[in-house]
Amino acid sequence: MRASTSPNAAAPPTSAPDLQSSEHSKKLRRLLLISFGWLLALLIGAGVDALFSVRRLDRDSQEVSRRFTARNHALGTIIVSVRIYDDQIERFLLQDQLQESAPDPADLTNKIAAVRAALLEFPPDRDPDEQLLLAAMQQQLQEQETSCAIVQAWRADLRQQRAYQFIGQQLIPWRTRIFALSAQISSLDERKLALENLAVATRFQMLESRLVWLVSLSLIAGVLMSLVCGWYILRLEREGRLRYDALSRSRLELEGLSARLVEAQEEERRAISRELHDEVGQSLGALLVEVGQLSKLVPPEDRVTQGQIDHIKSVAESAVKSIRDIALLLRPPMLDDLGLVPALEWQAREISRRSDMEVEVHSQNVSEDLGDETKVTVYRLVQEALNNAATHASAKNANVTIVQNSDKITVEITDDGHGFDPARQRGMGILGMEERVRRLGGTFKIESAPGKGATVKAELPLHKADSP
Repeated sequence: MRASTSPNAAAPPTSAPDLQSSEHSKKLRRLLLISFGWLLALLIGAGVDALFSVRRLDRDSQEVSRRFTARNHALGTIIVSVRIYDDQIERFLLQDQLQESAPDPADLTNKIAAVRAALLEFPPDRDPDEQLLLAAMQQQLQEQETSCAIVQAWRADLRQQRAYQFIGQQLIPWRTRIFALSAQISSLDERKLALENLAVATRFQMLESRLVWLVSLSLIAGVLMSLVCGWYILRLEREGRLRYDALSRSRLELEGLSARLVEAQEEERRAISRELHDEVGQSLGALLVEVGQLSKLVPPEDRVTQGQIDHIKSVAESAVKSIRDIALLLRPPMLDDLGLVPALEWQAREISRRSDMEVEVHSQNVSEDLGDETKVTVYRLVQEALNNAATHASAKNANVTIVQNSDKITVEITDDGHGFDPARQRGMGILGMEERVRRLGGTFKIESAPGKGATVKAELPLHKADSP
Protein backbone atom coordinates (compact mmCIF):
# COMPACT_ATOMS: atom_id res chain seq x y z
CA MET A 1 0.00 0.00 0.00
CA ARG A 2 1.31 3.43 -0.88
CA ALA A 3 0.25 6.90 0.09
CA SER A 4 0.72 10.07 -1.88
CA THR A 5 3.23 12.50 -0.49
CA SER A 6 2.92 16.24 -0.26
CA PRO A 7 5.62 18.92 -0.37
CA ASN A 8 6.90 20.20 2.89
CA ALA A 9 5.53 23.43 4.16
CA ALA A 10 7.84 26.42 4.11
CA ALA A 11 9.63 27.04 7.38
CA PRO A 12 8.47 30.10 9.28
CA PRO A 13 10.84 33.07 9.27
CA THR A 14 13.18 33.34 12.20
CA SER A 15 12.52 36.29 14.45
CA ALA A 16 15.16 38.85 15.45
CA PRO A 17 15.26 37.75 19.15
CA ASP A 18 15.86 34.16 18.03
CA LEU A 19 18.75 35.30 15.80
CA GLN A 20 20.27 37.33 18.65
CA SER A 21 19.90 34.39 21.05
CA SER A 22 21.49 32.02 18.52
CA GLU A 23 24.42 34.40 17.96
CA HIS A 24 24.87 34.82 21.70
CA SER A 25 24.83 31.03 22.17
CA LYS A 26 27.46 30.60 19.45
CA LYS A 27 29.72 33.20 21.08
CA LEU A 28 29.29 31.55 24.48
CA ARG A 29 30.05 28.11 23.04
CA ARG A 30 33.21 29.47 21.40
CA LEU A 31 34.24 31.06 24.67
CA LEU A 32 33.68 27.79 26.55
CA LEU A 33 35.64 25.84 23.95
CA ILE A 34 38.53 28.30 24.17
CA SER A 35 38.43 28.16 27.97
CA PHE A 36 38.39 24.39 28.05
CA GLY A 37 41.23 24.29 25.53
CA TRP A 38 43.26 26.74 27.63
CA LEU A 39 42.61 24.73 30.79
CA LEU A 40 43.57 21.49 29.05
CA ALA A 41 46.74 23.09 27.65
CA LEU A 42 47.58 24.41 31.14
CA LEU A 43 47.19 20.97 32.69
CA ILE A 44 49.20 19.29 29.93
CA GLY A 45 51.91 21.96 30.14
CA ALA A 46 52.08 21.63 33.92
CA GLY A 47 52.34 17.85 33.68
CA VAL A 48 55.05 17.95 31.01
CA ASP A 49 57.01 20.64 32.88
CA ALA A 50 56.75 18.65 36.13
CA LEU A 51 57.90 15.48 34.37
CA PHE A 52 60.96 17.11 32.80
CA SER A 53 61.76 18.99 36.01
CA VAL A 54 61.63 15.80 38.07
CA ARG A 55 63.83 14.08 35.52
CA ARG A 56 66.35 16.94 35.66
CA LEU A 57 66.34 16.87 39.47
CA ASP A 58 66.83 13.12 39.48
CA ARG A 59 69.68 13.42 36.97
CA ASP A 60 71.35 16.21 38.99
CA SER A 61 70.93 14.24 42.22
CA GLN A 62 72.52 11.18 40.63
CA GLU A 63 75.36 13.34 39.31
CA VAL A 64 75.99 14.77 42.82
CA SER A 65 76.01 11.28 44.29
CA ARG A 66 78.33 10.06 41.54
CA ARG A 67 80.84 12.87 42.13
CA PHE A 68 80.77 12.34 45.90
CA THR A 69 81.25 8.60 45.44
CA ALA A 70 84.14 9.19 43.03
CA ARG A 71 85.87 11.51 45.52
CA ASN A 72 85.36 9.10 48.40
CA HIS A 73 86.68 6.26 46.28
CA ALA A 74 89.77 8.30 45.32
CA LEU A 75 90.44 9.29 48.95
CA GLY A 76 89.98 5.68 50.08
CA THR A 77 92.42 4.52 47.42
CA ILE A 78 94.96 7.14 48.57
CA ILE A 79 94.61 6.15 52.25
CA VAL A 80 94.89 2.41 51.50
CA SER A 81 97.87 2.97 49.22
CA VAL A 82 99.62 5.15 51.83
CA ARG A 83 98.88 2.55 54.53
CA ILE A 84 100.36 -0.23 52.42
CA TYR A 85 103.37 1.87 51.50
CA ASP A 86 104.03 2.74 55.16
CA ASP A 87 103.75 -0.90 56.16
CA GLN A 88 106.29 -1.84 53.54
CA ILE A 89 108.70 0.87 54.78
CA GLU A 90 108.27 -0.30 58.38
CA ARG A 91 108.95 -3.88 57.39
CA PHE A 92 112.03 -2.74 55.53
CA LEU A 93 113.31 -0.83 58.57
CA LEU A 94 112.43 -3.55 61.08
CA GLN A 95 113.32 -6.59 59.02
CA ASP A 96 116.17 -7.58 61.37
CA GLN A 97 114.06 -7.31 64.52
CA LEU A 98 111.11 -9.09 62.86
CA GLN A 99 113.39 -11.64 61.34
CA GLU A 100 111.69 -11.34 58.01
CA SER A 101 112.99 -11.03 54.52
CA ALA A 102 113.42 -7.47 53.25
CA PRO A 103 110.80 -6.12 50.86
CA ASP A 104 111.83 -5.84 47.28
CA PRO A 105 112.86 -2.24 46.42
CA ALA A 106 110.90 -2.57 43.19
CA ASP A 107 107.84 -3.40 45.26
CA LEU A 108 108.33 -0.21 47.30
CA THR A 109 108.62 1.73 44.06
CA ASN A 110 105.33 0.19 42.83
CA LYS A 111 103.60 1.13 46.08
CA ILE A 112 104.67 4.79 45.88
CA ALA A 113 103.61 4.77 42.23
CA ALA A 114 100.20 3.46 43.34
CA VAL A 115 99.87 6.37 45.79
CA ARG A 116 100.82 8.82 43.06
CA ALA A 117 98.31 7.22 40.64
CA ALA A 118 95.58 7.46 43.29
CA LEU A 119 96.26 11.19 43.57
CA LEU A 120 96.09 11.56 39.81
CA GLU A 121 92.74 9.69 39.72
CA PHE A 122 91.09 12.27 41.98
CA PRO A 123 88.18 13.89 40.01
CA PRO A 124 89.32 16.94 38.06
CA ASP A 125 86.34 19.14 39.09
CA ARG A 126 88.12 20.50 42.15
CA ASP A 127 87.57 23.76 43.94
CA PRO A 128 90.57 25.88 45.07
CA ASP A 129 90.59 24.50 48.62
CA GLU A 130 90.68 20.93 47.36
CA GLN A 131 93.40 21.84 44.93
CA LEU A 132 95.53 23.30 47.75
CA LEU A 133 95.02 20.24 49.96
CA LEU A 134 95.86 17.87 47.10
CA ALA A 135 98.98 19.93 46.32
CA ALA A 136 100.03 19.72 49.98
CA MET A 137 99.43 15.96 49.90
CA GLN A 138 101.49 15.72 46.71
CA GLN A 139 104.32 17.65 48.40
CA GLN A 140 104.17 15.36 51.44
CA LEU A 141 104.31 12.37 49.17
CA GLN A 142 107.32 13.81 47.34
CA GLU A 143 109.15 14.47 50.61
CA GLN A 144 108.37 11.01 51.91
CA GLU A 145 109.52 9.43 48.69
CA THR A 146 112.83 11.30 48.93
CA SER A 147 113.29 10.27 52.58
CA CYS A 148 112.42 6.68 51.87
CA ALA A 149 114.93 6.60 49.00
CA ILE A 150 117.64 7.69 51.48
CA VAL A 151 116.49 5.05 53.99
CA GLN A 152 116.71 2.32 51.44
CA ALA A 153 120.40 3.20 50.89
CA TRP A 154 121.27 2.73 54.61
CA ARG A 155 123.52 -0.05 55.69
CA ALA A 156 122.10 -2.73 57.94
CA ASP A 157 123.78 -1.45 61.11
CA LEU A 158 122.71 2.12 60.44
CA ARG A 159 119.16 0.98 59.65
CA GLN A 160 119.01 -0.86 63.00
CA GLN A 161 120.17 2.24 64.87
CA ARG A 162 117.87 4.73 63.21
CA ALA A 163 114.79 2.61 62.39
CA TYR A 164 112.64 3.55 65.39
CA GLN A 165 113.76 7.16 65.25
CA PHE A 166 112.80 7.41 61.56
CA ILE A 167 109.49 5.74 62.15
CA GLY A 168 108.59 7.92 65.11
CA GLN A 169 109.89 11.23 63.80
CA GLN A 170 109.16 11.04 60.05
CA LEU A 171 107.04 8.09 58.95
CA ILE A 172 104.22 8.36 61.51
CA PRO A 173 103.98 12.21 61.32
CA TRP A 174 104.05 11.99 57.55
CA ARG A 175 101.26 9.42 57.56
CA THR A 176 99.31 11.48 60.08
CA ARG A 177 99.60 14.59 57.88
CA ILE A 178 98.43 12.58 54.84
CA PHE A 179 95.44 11.29 56.81
CA ALA A 180 94.69 14.80 58.11
CA LEU A 181 94.80 16.19 54.60
CA SER A 182 92.50 13.33 53.46
CA ALA A 183 90.10 14.12 56.32
CA GLN A 184 90.04 17.79 55.32
CA ILE A 185 89.36 16.88 51.71
CA SER A 186 86.60 14.50 52.86
CA SER A 187 85.10 17.25 55.02
CA LEU A 188 85.15 19.63 52.04
CA ASP A 189 83.44 16.97 49.92
CA GLU A 190 80.78 16.41 52.57
CA ARG A 191 80.11 20.13 52.81
CA LYS A 192 79.95 20.35 49.02
CA LEU A 193 77.56 17.35 48.98
CA ALA A 194 75.40 19.00 51.62
CA LEU A 195 75.31 22.27 49.62
CA GLU A 196 74.46 20.46 46.38
CA ASN A 197 71.77 18.41 48.12
CA LEU A 198 70.42 21.63 49.57
CA ALA A 199 70.35 23.16 46.08
CA VAL A 200 68.51 20.09 44.75
CA ALA A 201 66.05 20.27 47.65
CA THR A 202 65.54 23.99 46.98
CA ARG A 203 64.84 23.29 43.32
CA PHE A 204 62.45 20.51 44.32
CA GLN A 205 60.64 22.92 46.66
CA MET A 206 60.43 25.45 43.83
CA LEU A 207 59.02 22.75 41.58
CA GLU A 208 56.55 21.77 44.27
CA SER A 209 55.52 25.40 44.74
CA ARG A 210 55.11 25.83 40.98
CA LEU A 211 53.00 22.69 40.77
CA VAL A 212 50.86 23.83 43.69
CA TRP A 213 50.39 27.19 41.98
CA LEU A 214 49.49 25.56 38.66
CA VAL A 215 47.13 23.08 40.32
CA SER A 216 45.50 25.89 42.29
CA LEU A 217 45.16 27.98 39.15
CA SER A 218 43.69 25.01 37.28
CA LEU A 219 41.31 24.30 40.15
CA ILE A 220 40.15 27.92 40.26
CA ALA A 221 39.76 27.97 36.48
CA GLY A 222 37.88 24.66 36.62
CA VAL A 223 35.54 25.97 39.33
CA LEU A 224 34.89 29.14 37.35
CA MET A 225 34.27 27.18 34.17
CA SER A 226 32.00 24.79 36.08
CA LEU A 227 30.00 27.74 37.34
CA VAL A 228 29.81 29.21 33.84
CA CYS A 229 28.84 25.84 32.37
CA GLY A 230 26.24 25.35 35.09
CA TRP A 231 24.80 28.77 34.38
CA TYR A 232 24.83 28.05 30.66
CA ILE A 233 23.15 24.66 31.17
CA LEU A 234 20.49 26.25 33.37
CA ARG A 235 19.98 28.92 30.74
CA LEU A 236 19.66 26.32 28.00
CA GLU A 237 17.29 24.32 30.21
CA ARG A 238 15.14 27.39 30.81
CA GLU A 239 15.13 28.25 27.10
CA GLY A 240 14.37 24.64 26.23
CA ARG A 241 11.53 24.57 28.75
CA LEU A 242 10.10 27.79 27.35
CA ARG A 243 10.36 26.46 23.81
CA TYR A 244 8.85 23.15 24.86
CA ASP A 245 5.97 24.97 26.51
CA ALA A 246 5.51 27.05 23.38
CA LEU A 247 5.63 23.93 21.20
CA SER A 248 3.17 22.19 23.53
CA ARG A 249 0.79 25.12 23.30
CA SER A 250 1.22 25.21 19.53
CA ARG A 251 0.62 21.48 19.30
CA LEU A 252 -2.50 21.74 21.42
CA GLU A 253 -3.71 24.59 19.26
CA LEU A 254 -2.92 22.59 16.10
CA GLU A 255 -4.68 19.54 17.50
CA GLY A 256 -7.68 21.65 18.35
CA LEU A 257 -7.62 23.21 14.91
CA SER A 258 -7.25 19.78 13.31
CA ALA A 259 -10.18 18.47 15.33
CA ARG A 260 -12.32 21.42 14.27
CA LEU A 261 -11.23 20.90 10.65
CA VAL A 262 -12.14 17.22 10.80
CA GLU A 263 -15.49 18.04 12.37
CA ALA A 264 -16.07 20.73 9.79
CA GLN A 265 -15.09 18.31 7.03
CA GLU A 266 -17.51 15.68 8.29
CA GLU A 267 -20.30 18.23 8.64
CA GLU A 268 -19.56 19.50 5.17
CA ARG A 269 -19.60 15.98 3.76
CA ARG A 270 -22.86 15.24 5.57
CA ALA A 271 -24.40 18.46 4.25
CA ILE A 272 -23.17 17.86 0.69
CA SER A 273 -24.37 14.26 0.81
CA ARG A 274 -27.77 15.40 2.04
CA GLU A 275 -27.98 18.13 -0.58
CA LEU A 276 -27.02 15.72 -3.35
CA HIS A 277 -29.49 13.12 -2.13
CA ASP A 278 -32.37 15.44 -1.33
CA GLU A 279 -32.08 18.30 -3.80
CA VAL A 280 -30.14 17.05 -6.81
CA GLY A 281 -31.44 13.48 -6.51
CA GLN A 282 -35.05 14.61 -6.21
CA SER A 283 -34.61 17.05 -9.10
CA LEU A 284 -33.20 14.32 -11.31
CA GLY A 285 -35.99 12.00 -10.14
CA ALA A 286 -38.56 14.63 -11.13
CA LEU A 287 -36.73 14.97 -14.44
CA LEU A 288 -37.09 11.24 -15.03
CA VAL A 289 -40.83 11.46 -14.28
CA GLU A 290 -41.23 14.35 -16.72
CA VAL A 291 -39.27 12.50 -19.38
CA GLY A 292 -41.56 9.52 -18.84
CA GLN A 293 -44.62 11.71 -19.29
CA LEU A 294 -43.04 13.24 -22.37
CA SER A 295 -42.44 9.79 -23.82
CA LYS A 296 -46.15 9.02 -23.55
CA LEU A 297 -47.09 12.18 -25.47
CA VAL A 298 -44.82 11.41 -28.44
CA PRO A 299 -46.38 9.05 -31.04
CA PRO A 300 -44.71 5.63 -31.22
CA GLU A 301 -44.03 6.02 -34.95
CA ASP A 302 -41.85 9.07 -34.25
CA ARG A 303 -38.78 6.98 -33.61
CA VAL A 304 -36.30 9.86 -33.76
CA THR A 305 -37.99 11.72 -30.96
CA GLN A 306 -38.44 8.55 -28.96
CA GLY A 307 -34.72 7.82 -29.37
CA GLN A 308 -33.78 11.27 -28.07
CA ILE A 309 -36.13 10.85 -25.12
CA ASP A 310 -34.63 7.42 -24.29
CA HIS A 311 -31.12 8.91 -24.49
CA ILE A 312 -32.10 11.74 -22.11
CA LYS A 313 -33.66 9.18 -19.78
CA SER A 314 -30.49 7.05 -19.84
CA VAL A 315 -28.25 10.06 -19.11
CA ALA A 316 -30.54 11.13 -16.24
CA GLU A 317 -30.54 7.62 -14.75
CA SER A 318 -26.72 7.51 -14.99
CA ALA A 319 -26.50 10.91 -13.28
CA VAL A 320 -28.85 9.73 -10.53
CA LYS A 321 -26.67 6.65 -9.98
CA SER A 322 -23.42 8.72 -9.93
CA ILE A 323 -24.91 11.23 -7.51
CA ARG A 324 -26.11 8.39 -5.29
CA ASP A 325 -22.61 6.86 -5.30
CA ILE A 326 -20.99 10.22 -4.54
CA ALA A 327 -23.44 10.86 -1.71
CA LEU A 328 -22.79 7.41 -0.26
CA LEU A 329 -19.02 7.93 -0.45
CA LEU A 330 -19.28 11.30 1.24
CA ARG A 331 -21.49 10.09 4.06
CA PRO A 332 -23.30 6.77 3.76
CA PRO A 333 -26.70 7.01 5.45
CA MET A 334 -26.36 3.42 6.62
CA LEU A 335 -23.54 4.53 8.97
CA ASP A 336 -26.15 6.45 10.93
CA ASP A 337 -29.11 4.18 10.21
CA LEU A 338 -27.68 0.62 10.36
CA GLY A 339 -24.37 1.03 12.20
CA LEU A 340 -20.65 0.63 11.62
CA VAL A 341 -20.35 -2.98 10.45
CA PRO A 342 -23.03 -2.76 7.68
CA ALA A 343 -21.44 0.47 6.45
CA LEU A 344 -18.02 -1.21 6.28
CA GLU A 345 -19.46 -4.24 4.48
CA TRP A 346 -21.10 -1.93 1.94
CA GLN A 347 -17.81 -0.11 1.51
CA ALA A 348 -16.01 -3.43 0.97
CA ARG A 349 -18.52 -4.40 -1.73
CA GLU A 350 -18.11 -1.04 -3.45
CA ILE A 351 -14.31 -1.30 -3.42
CA SER A 352 -14.49 -4.84 -4.82
CA ARG A 353 -16.93 -3.67 -7.49
CA ARG A 354 -14.83 -0.69 -8.61
CA SER A 355 -11.42 -2.46 -8.51
CA ASP A 356 -9.81 -5.89 -8.85
CA MET A 357 -9.31 -6.24 -5.08
CA GLU A 358 -11.43 -8.63 -3.04
CA VAL A 359 -12.21 -7.31 0.44
CA GLU A 360 -13.45 -9.32 3.40
CA VAL A 361 -14.77 -7.78 6.63
CA HIS A 362 -14.61 -9.65 9.95
CA SER A 363 -16.13 -8.23 13.11
CA GLN A 364 -16.33 -9.42 16.68
CA ASN A 365 -18.48 -7.97 19.48
CA VAL A 366 -18.91 -4.65 17.67
CA SER A 367 -21.72 -2.65 19.25
CA GLU A 368 -24.18 -0.74 17.14
CA ASP A 369 -24.32 2.00 19.77
CA LEU A 370 -20.82 3.36 19.23
CA GLY A 371 -20.35 7.09 19.42
CA ASP A 372 -20.47 9.11 16.23
CA GLU A 373 -16.79 10.12 16.44
CA THR A 374 -15.65 6.52 16.91
CA LYS A 375 -17.79 5.26 14.03
CA VAL A 376 -16.68 8.01 11.67
CA THR A 377 -12.99 7.49 12.62
CA VAL A 378 -13.12 3.74 12.02
CA TYR A 379 -15.05 4.20 8.78
CA ARG A 380 -12.65 6.82 7.39
CA LEU A 381 -9.63 4.80 8.53
CA VAL A 382 -10.84 1.70 6.67
CA GLN A 383 -11.90 3.78 3.67
CA GLU A 384 -8.47 5.43 3.31
CA ALA A 385 -6.56 2.18 3.85
CA LEU A 386 -8.62 0.26 1.27
CA ASN A 387 -8.41 3.07 -1.29
CA ASN A 388 -4.63 3.22 -0.88
CA ALA A 389 -4.34 -0.58 -1.18
CA ALA A 390 -6.42 -0.66 -4.36
CA THR A 391 -5.02 2.50 -5.98
CA HIS A 392 -1.33 2.58 -5.04
CA ALA A 393 -0.41 -0.96 -3.99
CA SER A 394 -2.33 -2.91 -6.68
CA ALA A 395 -3.47 -5.33 -4.00
CA LYS A 396 -5.62 -8.33 -4.95
CA ASN A 397 -6.89 -9.21 -1.49
CA ALA A 398 -7.57 -7.25 1.67
CA ASN A 399 -8.94 -8.16 5.07
CA VAL A 400 -10.62 -5.83 7.54
CA THR A 401 -10.84 -7.04 11.14
CA ILE A 402 -12.70 -5.14 13.87
CA VAL A 403 -12.66 -6.41 17.45
CA GLN A 404 -14.33 -4.63 20.34
CA ASN A 405 -13.33 -5.25 23.96
CA SER A 406 -14.55 -3.73 27.17
CA ASP A 407 -12.23 -0.73 26.96
CA LYS A 408 -11.12 -0.44 23.35
CA ILE A 409 -11.87 -1.22 19.75
CA THR A 410 -9.15 -2.60 17.48
CA VAL A 411 -9.09 -2.10 13.72
CA GLU A 412 -6.66 -3.98 11.47
CA ILE A 413 -6.49 -3.74 7.67
CA THR A 414 -4.08 -6.03 5.80
CA ASP A 415 -3.40 -6.35 2.07
CA ASP A 416 -1.08 -8.27 -0.26
CA GLY A 417 0.03 -5.27 -2.32
CA HIS A 418 3.46 -3.97 -3.27
CA GLY A 419 4.12 -2.52 0.15
CA PHE A 420 6.22 0.56 0.92
CA ASP A 421 8.61 2.06 3.50
CA PRO A 422 6.50 3.80 6.18
CA ALA A 423 9.53 5.73 7.46
CA ARG A 424 10.04 7.46 4.08
CA GLN A 425 6.63 7.56 2.42
CA ARG A 426 4.10 9.37 4.56
CA GLY A 427 1.49 11.17 2.53
CA MET A 428 -1.52 13.20 3.51
CA GLY A 429 -3.68 10.07 3.74
CA ILE A 430 -1.48 8.48 6.40
CA LEU A 431 -1.16 11.77 8.25
CA GLY A 432 -4.93 12.14 8.20
CA MET A 433 -5.41 8.65 9.64
CA GLU A 434 -2.85 9.33 12.37
CA GLU A 435 -4.51 12.60 13.24
CA ARG A 436 -7.97 11.06 13.51
CA VAL A 437 -6.72 8.25 15.75
CA ARG A 438 -4.61 10.59 17.90
CA ARG A 439 -7.56 12.94 18.35
CA LEU A 440 -9.49 10.15 20.07
CA GLY A 441 -6.47 9.20 22.23
CA GLY A 442 -5.69 5.98 20.38
CA THR A 443 -2.58 4.40 18.88
CA PHE A 444 -1.78 4.01 15.19
CA LYS A 445 0.82 1.77 13.56
CA ILE A 446 1.75 0.76 10.01
CA GLU A 447 3.84 -2.33 9.28
CA SER A 448 5.02 -2.68 5.70
CA ALA A 449 8.03 -3.32 3.51
CA PRO A 450 8.55 -3.21 -0.25
CA GLY A 451 7.08 -6.38 -1.79
CA LYS A 452 5.55 -7.62 1.48
CA GLY A 453 2.16 -5.95 1.64
CA ALA A 454 1.02 -3.69 4.45
CA THR A 455 -0.82 -3.83 7.77
CA VAL A 456 -2.59 -0.82 9.25
CA LYS A 457 -3.55 -1.22 12.90
CA ALA A 458 -5.31 1.21 15.20
CA GLU A 459 -6.58 0.94 18.75
CA LEU A 460 -9.23 3.38 19.94
CA PRO A 461 -10.27 3.72 23.58
CA LEU A 462 -13.98 3.40 24.33
CA HIS A 463 -15.84 5.84 26.51
CA LYS A 464 -18.83 4.95 28.64
CA ALA A 465 -21.17 6.04 25.91
CA ASP A 466 -19.47 3.66 23.45
CA SER A 467 -19.46 0.60 25.71
CA PRO A 468 -22.13 -2.08 25.03
